[in-house]
Amino acid sequence: MAATVTPQPKTNRIGLTVLDYRGGKTTLCAGCGHNAISERIIDAFYEMGIPPERVIKLSGIGCSSKSPAYFMGRSHSFNAVHGRMPSVATGAVLANSKIVALGISGDGDTASIGIGQFVHLMRRNLPIVYIIEDNGVYGLTKGQFSATADLGSKLKTGVINDLPAIDTCALAIMLGATFVGRSFSGDKKQLHTMLKAALSHRGTVMLDVISPCTTFNDHEGSTKSYKFVKDHEEPLHDLDFVPHFHDIAVEYDEGTSLNVTMHDGSSLRLRKLEHDYDPTNKVAAVKRLIESHEAQEVLTGVLYVNTTAPNFIDMINMTEQPLATLPESATRPSREALEECMEELR
Repeated sequence: MAATVTPQPKTNRIGLTVLDYRGGKTTLCAGCGHNAISERIIDAFYEMGIPPERVIKLSGIGCSSKSPAYFMGRSHSFNAVHGRMPSVATGAVLANSKIVALGISGDGDTASIGIGQFVHLMRRNLPIVYIIEDNGVYGLTKGQFSATADLGSKLKTGVINDLPAIDTCALAIMLGATFVGRSFSGDKKQLHTMLKAALSHRGTVMLDVISPCTTFNDHEGSTKSYKFVKDHEEPLHDLDFVPHFHDIAVEYDEGTSLNVTMHDGSSLRLRKLEHDYDPTNKVAAVKRLIESHEAQEVLTGVLYVNTTAPNFIDMINMTEQPLATLPESATRPSREALEECMEELR
């Protein structure tokens, strides 16, 4: 009798299985959109063949900031204080520019207590993928409105929001981020494609992902509920992405698509739907976002991309070898150099 052959698990281009990209068991509420985002992150890093040990996961405080524990358990991780993740991320990337920085934040962590740090992270164009898991409420403190809650939206208690929302995508585009997109945790294909493209970008990627809170903000009257987003989603284009290690030859009918070449040679393809939309036009991107608010649309897709702007590492002329790996002799000034500096300050 022939022996049963146990099938070997599928591996990616660096020989790792998808299990190598998983983390701990989630403790978030059942059905939470944040869990769906974690799954897409696992899939994207696995398919791109990025070693988990090359990744640093950074977060602040909130339901969203717990989620890095649920993926890539072999990666470096730093859970910062509320709203202060961008400064920690900046220090980590400056110390080692070879790492892949992944920031996970929430709408409260970003648009309220952390808005000051968010602003300066966007304007520096630091190489980082910054994801906002956006549910419009404070899930850890019983569901109060956050700063991204839309004007006129309603809480489960019946309270109506009378303040205008902060659009983090419009803000990021105007401040200098070079890859800005919005997606929905329930749109597996779109979010998965955007994440893979984000990992090939050498600059600040800001993805606002609408992620319904099943406990506090998934009811009638909420503009961040699963049903509202599904009914009001307005995709700009159909996305496709071909990594640099795959054949990027493709044929499309003239005028129906736009190809954007990423920093590593990968190709982001944007097949236009009903809109003649150019994501490389910053003014048009902000205008389209303003129009979408007036029409009560949830605009999704790659809103803006710029692959030519210098990133923060290039602007400050960092050494090719990461600072964290340089010997003390190269990083510690000599006594003569210190004395010269002090003399100049007299």
